[in-house]
Amino acid sequence: MTYSYFPGCTLKTRAKDLDRWGREAMEALGITLEELPEWQCCGAVYPIARDEIALRLSSVRALAAARDLGRPLVTLCSACHHVIKRVNGDMQHDETICDRANNYLKLDNPYHGEAQVLHYLEVLRDSVGFDKLKEKVVKPLTGRKIGAYYGCLLLRPSSELAFDDPENPTIIEDFLRAIGAEPVIYAQRNECCGGYVTLENRDFAKKRVAAVLDNAAALGAEALVTACPLCMYNLRENGGTMPIYYFTELLAEALGIKEAEA
Repeated sequence: MTYSYFPGCTLKTRAKDLDRWGREAMEALGITLEELPEWQCCGAVYPIARDEIALRLSSVRALAAARDLGRPLVTLCSACHHVIKRVNGDMQHDETICDRANNYLKLDNPYHGEAQVLHYLEVLRDSVGFDKLKEKVVKPLTGRKIGAYYGCLLLRPSSELAFDDPENPTIIEDFLRAIGAEPVIYAQRNECCGGYVTLENRDFAKKRVAAVLDNAAALGAEALVTACPLCMYNLRENGGTMPIYYFTELLAEALGIKEAEA
């Protein structure tokens, strides 16, 4: 099966390994991620104002391209997923935004929210299946106690993203079990790490990171895994010695891809 793929800026620049591991892991699971041609930055932050059309246009272009290819649009970055899915909701439900965006873009076939937007983890859960993933694992992460860090962008607003239970999510823990690790449940796993203010208020970001890491460590976590490049950067830069992984790195390791490259 083939999905349209929006990698986003971070995975094309400072985090190329995360992108490569994600693609190769899906190939090993029988799924192809075909990168959209000529994609642009999603906008990085969802524009809340209804009259802010310009910041929505690149997401609409990507959505329209996926629609025209007849495939769901998959994202690997939680920030990209957050922005693109919420813009897609605007195009489905907000007539003013939809009309203005289409008037700006002058698409041959106006876009009205027809594409399906999926996070990579949703593909693993709903298309591949965690049971099948477990069967494909050649190097299980046995004995490794890892805490899932969801952060903000995957889960909220839950009415729009509909990704998982915002108060008690399970998808990353189920992923960890499938690759052989022992998930550690802790209270701060779905609280903000302060990533968006790390440049202007680093002291606050450090306090938030400490709250997350201390809570995870107190419950027995030896490492954290996240699906957000911004969270990964912030947890590493403003944290201590606890290892912070992106989930595609652990997936590639469990499937034997990362080891083979090394």
